[in-house]
Amino acid sequence: MIYALFLIWVAVSSSSAQQFYDPSGCSSDTSNQGSRYTCDSAQQPCRTFLVYRANQHFGHQNLLNISALFQVESDELLDLNNIASPLETLKRGREVLVPINCSCSGEYFQASLSYRVSERTSFPEIACGVFEGLLKSLTLLQENPSQGTDVETGVKLDVPLRCACPGGFARFNGVKYLVTYPILEGDGITPLSMKFSIAPEDLLAANHLEPKSTVYPNTTVLVPLKSDPVINLNVPDSPPPTPGFLPTITVEKTKNTKLRKLYIAGSVVGFFLIVVALLACGFYVKAVKKWKGERLQSFTDRNSVLSCSTARSSPRSGQTGRSSTNSCLSPDLLAGIKFSLYNYGIEDIKRATNDFNEDTNKIGEQVYKGLIDNESVMIKQMRFEDTRQVIDMHSKINHVNIVSLHGVCYGENDFAWSYLIFELPTNGCLKNCLSNQANRLSWHRRTQIAFDVATILHYLHYCIFPSYAHMSVNSRNIYVTSKWRAKLANIGSTLAISASTMNDKVFTVNGLVAPQNPMNEAASVKVDVFAFGVVLLELISGKEAAQGTFLKDSIRFLGGGANEGGCFEQLRSFIDPCLKNEYLIAEALCLAILAKACIEDDPLRRPSMDDILKVLGRMV
Repeated sequence: MIYALFLIWVAVSSSSAQQFYDPSGCSSDTSNQGSRYTCDSAQQPCRTFLVYRANQHFGHQNLLNISALFQVESDELLDLNNIASPLETLKRGREVLVPINCSCSGEYFQASLSYRVSERTSFPEIACGVFEGLLKSLTLLQENPSQGTDVETGVKLDVPLRCACPGGFARFNGVKYLVTYPILEGDGITPLSMKFSIAPEDLLAANHLEPKSTVYPNTTVLVPLKSDPVINLNVPDSPPPTPGFLPTITVEKTKNTKLRKLYIAGSVVGFFLIVVALLACGFYVKAVKKWKGERLQSFTDRNSVLSCSTARSSPRSGQTGRSSTNSCLSPDLLAGIKFSLYNYGIEDIKRATNDFNEDTNKIGEQVYKGLIDNESVMIKQMRFEDTRQVIDMHSKINHVNIVSLHGVCYGENDFAWSYLIFELPTNGCLKNCLSNQANRLSWHRRTQIAFDVATILHYLHYCIFPSYAHMSVNSRNIYVTSKWRAKLANIGSTLAISASTMNDKVFTVNGLVAPQNPMNEAASVKVDVFAFGVVLLELISGKEAAQGTFLKDSIRFLGGGANEGGCFEQLRSFIDPCLKNEYLIAEALCLAILAKACIEDDPLRRPSMDDILKVLGRMV
């Protein structure tokens, strides 16, 4: 009888000591068994540990910063991790043991921290990025229900990190600590047990895992230890975390769709045809040169004519030129070979946009924001026949200041609507950045953004063939990255307009009229110049150009207008007052004069993007 009771006690104690492993990722919006480690109110709090990896992307590259994040003394981390100085810069991905206090709150163990947000972000970025998956984003949201989808700067969040205390049979078996360990791609049961010098069976038992079970990136396991923790850093480790520490997940390809199969098959066949054509072209050129007895010209010499500087002559000359047609390798062809897209399913899109929720996810006309593969994206709904134009355009361009196209979704049962998936830079569109009272753009950042926009417009006007006029440049289509660099969106949504089809058409850009005439061969690019001038005025004044002709009237003093007061005084009153005196008045005057030249009524009097780039290049 006593033996039977002992067995029952062992079974109950053993099951209570085990914690279930949750295979779903950190950003998953589902709460599974093991999403949080369970406890009962009788269990006492304990001192335990977690593992954190030095992460330069979020500024946690030394023990001083890591200790501040977890609110522990840096001296305690020094001895624990055998590191000489709290200011020593750690190698990216270096594992650090952090002591924590773990207690039972309700039905779950947690190590309670507070975290103040330093810049606008989201729950997945905090949970999966800053805290490296030591809690799920859903848990963070549940703990802070008053916050919306985006977390504003300065907000203080309660952070319940995953932890667990050994109890029952685990303590009876000598387990002293359960260390919370975040899994990276490449981690496994065997290397992890070697890293902590424990038996793989103990690791499996602590996490309720079966032999040969698989653990997934962006999840956590508990490491049972019978003595103080020591990490063997010499064990072959998983790859270091990617910038931003957001692990990627392979995209499931949608099956049983004839058009998609044809698309994939056509791409493969097209690639081989291109390879065959390149080989044939090479043999032909070699045979011709041998027949003529000419000496083979170097590949570098032939490629030099493909550069942007010689591909087109100065726009003021009114002439255009192209590289030699004898070359088999053109930049457009090579970009097309390199370009590839993910093919997403409609369920991926619905999940990312909360089923196209207009209140929380809609950010523009037929444009939604969402999360795919733990990455913020823009999802644009388009007619099926229009997607090819956008994809073709993105396959020809390759520029750091263009919002990248990640993938495509061809809808559900019919093809009336398709969806294009673009990156979503961290700080959102320029319009929102300029109107953000809490974190206004500095003068340096504004000039850098102006330079970035000018750079990409110069690329579109002069460095691709045929030239491309964006025709929709405005502060809503300019996005700002986490490093405050500008990227232009909406590429390919409007066809380049030739001068012969413009016929004195009047274009409206941000509420201001940009009249055109067909006298200039490159008249359409002058609409982009006009729009760039409007963006410059917004950057200088901090006011939205949608206020009609207000901005244009405000700089008439630069042309000798009748406004009272000196030129500099009127300029200072025009500049965004939040900038105070951090700008140079000479730079501000230069930008204002450049903006005024860009919005001239006569397109022929507007400068080219080449001229604009030369001016801005002296200011950044």
